[in-house]
Amino acid sequence: MNTVYYHIKLFRPLNVFIAGLAMIIASAIMGTLHEIEIVLIVMLVVMSFAAAANALNDVVDVEIDRINRPMRPIPSGNVKKSSALILSCLLFIVGTILCLKLPESAKVIGIVIAMPLMIIYSKYLKGLPLIGNITIAFILGLSFLFCGAAFNATTSMWIPMVLAFGLTLVRELVKDIADMDGDQSLGLKTFPIVVGIEKAIQLTIFLSACIGVVAFLPFLNGIYGIWYGILLILGVEIPLGVVVASLLNNPGISSASHAARILKFSTLMGLIAIYAGTLS
Repeated sequence: MNTVYYHIKLFRPLNVFIAGLAMIIASAIMGTLHEIEIVLIVMLVVMSFAAAANALNDVVDVEIDRINRPMRPIPSGNVKKSSALILSCLLFIVGTILCLKLPESAKVIGIVIAMPLMIIYSKYLKGLPLIGNITIAFILGLSFLFCGAAFNATTSMWIPMVLAFGLTLVRELVKDIADMDGDQSLGLKTFPIVVGIEKAIQLTIFLSACIGVVAFLPFLNGIYGIWYGILLILGVEIPLGVVVASLLNNPGISSASHAARILKFSTLMGLIAIYAGTLS
């Protein structure tokens, strides 16, 4: 049973669950929840790709994780690299097969753009300053455009895509600050390592402020109703404010680790805000 547990843990099940839940909320925003078969396919594609990418990332990052996250399944010795790689490949195949059941635009986004980017990111882009951060933020944002394409309704997914991109970019920068020790020991060139922790925090604060303003514009323009504004403040604006205050008061690795945890659910809260805003 321990072996099964650690292999499931390899996929980061909470993150995978959140990815699936995000697709349900995205479908609700478009008013397409009644198309159950497509909703399920979209969910399974996104969850399969997310789990596959997480497993592949752990294979590639095993030496870094020995320092930053030694209790993860591979560095702790509970999962072999070979089995993690096989599972990753299988999940990418499953996601691809399911994706073939969707419209052409969704196939292009999922198979031609998103999946190759996930693999290239894990292998080549993750340690590059800002490029890796922007890539993973783009992949996360693209999942909402993928969901829209599956229903031939991409227009309503552009705002969720931009919100997810921005929040993910901030979180990825914060995670790079938190992981500086392990990344530096292995010669990676992440943004905080190249420019220093102070400038990395300054960029994070600047981006947080930009996202806070941009995210509020759909409410001010009347695109979404009052509940969008209320839930956005509670689930996105306040967490971003806490992150900024934390980094200003204690600009270091420990505060960055705390900030990354705070931001983990902000994208989901942003989606809930958008859905509520479409009802009010």
